[in-house]
Amino acid sequence: MKKIVLIFCSLLMGLSVMTGVQVHADSTSSNDFSVAAKSAIAVDASSGKILYAQNADDASTAIASITKLLTVYLVYKNIEEGKLSWDTKVSISDYAYELTQNSNASNIPLSKDEQYTVKDLTNALLLPSANSAAVALAEKIAGSEPKFVDMMTAQMKAWGITDSHLVNASGLPNDDLNGHIYPGSDENATNTMSAKAVAVLSYHLLKDFPEVLKITKQTELPFDTNGATKTTLTNTNQMLKGYSTTRSGVDGLKTGSTSFQVDCFAGTTNQNGFRIITVVLEAENPATDNTTPFTLTNQLMNNVYGSWTATSLVTKNQPLSTLKNLPVTDGKSDRVPLVAAKNITAVVPYAKDGSADKDVLSLKFNHEKNTSIEAPITKGQELMTVSASVKDKLGYLPKCSAYEFPLVAKHQVERSNPIKVLWNHFVTFVNEKL
Repeated sequence: MKKIVLIFCSLLMGLSVMTGVQVHADSTSSNDFSVAAKSAIAVDASSGKILYAQNADDASTAIASITKLLTVYLVYKNIEEGKLSWDTKVSISDYAYELTQNSNASNIPLSKDEQYTVKDLTNALLLPSANSAAVALAEKIAGSEPKFVDMMTAQMKAWGITDSHLVNASGLPNDDLNGHIYPGSDENATNTMSAKAVAVLSYHLLKDFPEVLKITKQTELPFDTNGATKTTLTNTNQMLKGYSTTRSGVDGLKTGSTSFQVDCFAGTTNQNGFRIITVVLEAENPATDNTTPFTLTNQLMNNVYGSWTATSLVTKNQPLSTLKNLPVTDGKSDRVPLVAAKNITAVVPYAKDGSADKDVLSLKFNHEKNTSIEAPITKGQELMTVSASVKDKLGYLPKCSAYEFPLVAKHQVERSNPIKVLWNHFVTFVNEKL
């Protein structure tokens, strides 16, 4: 069957009300805003569009317990592949138990004589950032933490990140691990990753396993309810409800501490019609009450929502204003109406006049225009794909490039009777060959 498309230029642009001052945001220097941290980034969680970047490619930045987002990604992946279940029991090795005795490391009480479910350990890993839980899960999945680290590195490379340096599943520096270090790594080595790499990790975690937010949005969860180490887990994310730095809409992701204070935070919030991911690494002069990265993240979120807006590209079951139908050959109808299969929005910067800046969008199509479609055509059949990308200096995360959406047939077009089809082909032959 032949398919055709034609290029459309007009978009249905809607304006969402954003928090903060509206500014044109086509580069990191579009305004005077900066984050008091070594590096920072903000991205659209739907498309991977970068919305703000500050020293975001510096792969030397320590990420500490933000590492656990990669650990938990591999937990979800193994569950999806049927290699684990949430009820799978996990034993605690001597190494994992030793970590529970380390007063310098975030942990929960664990017993060597008890097994814990994958679910309990995952909750402990995400909320209070339990390092022993990360080690126990890594050993369960890969057989040893070094083999798990190899899996972590391979996963990052699959996402297009080749400059991350990973030596363990917890994010602790090697000198806190009592000699249990990755073969060949320095005794003082720690996990390092750029802010952009953390954004890539967070993007894929939310894209592939959005149910993780059901855990990360909780301020407290029970642990080992019927066991000897029964306790309550408390979330280290102080942007959740009940904390002094709370922000409405925030429901994840993970904190990290490169010293005794929390100074790193990968966060996500859904506001004003679109979800963003923010990363703040190595905040300057972190406060003893651990609020600094959350205060900085709040400022970054305000800046992003004051600079970018979600706008409607096309509404479900509605045609594009410049592409209402396509020609059909050998059909009982010579045209087929086209409509969008679903609501499609894109995130674009505000223009100086406060409107959505549609001029930054570049549209591409997967077929040439004016090529007839051959009947029969079924209702809902995809007839073309449109991609809309924002052209600016910030760009997209690796392997992300555009908002893509299909246009489908509004209704079916039956094939004409054989005599008419034969006649049509004869006329075409005469016109084109003779």
